[in-house]
Amino acid sequence: MPISIVITGVGGQGTLLASKILAAAAGAKGLFVRTSETIGMAQRGGCVSSHLRIDAKDLSPIIPEHHGDILLAFEPAEAVRMLPKMKESAGCVVNTDCVIPTNVALGRGVYLEKEYLELLKKKFPKAVFIEGARAALAAGDIRTLNVVILGAASGAGILPFSADEILSAMQACVKPKLLAMNEKAFEAGIAAPGVRW
Repeated sequence: MPISIVITGVGGQGTLLASKILAAAAGAKGLFVRTSETIGMAQRGGCVSSHLRIDAKDLSPIIPEHHGDILLAFEPAEAVRMLPKMKESAGCVVNTDCVIPTNVALGRGVYLEKEYLELLKKKFPKAVFIEGARAALAAGDIRTLNVVILGAASGAGILPFSADEILSAMQACVKPKLLAMNEKAFEAGIAAPGVRW
């Protein structure tokens, strides 16, 4: 049965590596996988999203509206941006740490943090909300946020892979000198206190 995963965040949060790790996990199981990325102004904190379609040979790599099974959101506003893609029954992990856009920092826009989180909680009553930055820093580097989110999703049981399968895929995708830190981040994500609504 096809599984459609949306990974979303902003430039610098590691969404593309998270996508690569999950695609590698699918490939290692012999599953057909398609990926598609939207990068935009990624290097300047712009939105970045990845679509993974697993076991879906006859489907487009772009996930249509209301077809997403899993949402891994590295930032609340970006999670809201992806709501139209998701099924009502979608599994969801949201990092609650906000990345304030440049226009908001310059006083030319607003960031509705409370409203975004309330909307997400209403839309996904079984979602897991975590403070990913805290877990990533505890693992040794804020740049491991992506792996923390993968760990949280694994711990919540919403991914079609076991923790060992994801760890094996990480070994194929992460530089050897960074592997131990990323493994620690993955375990921190599994153990992170998540708020289930």
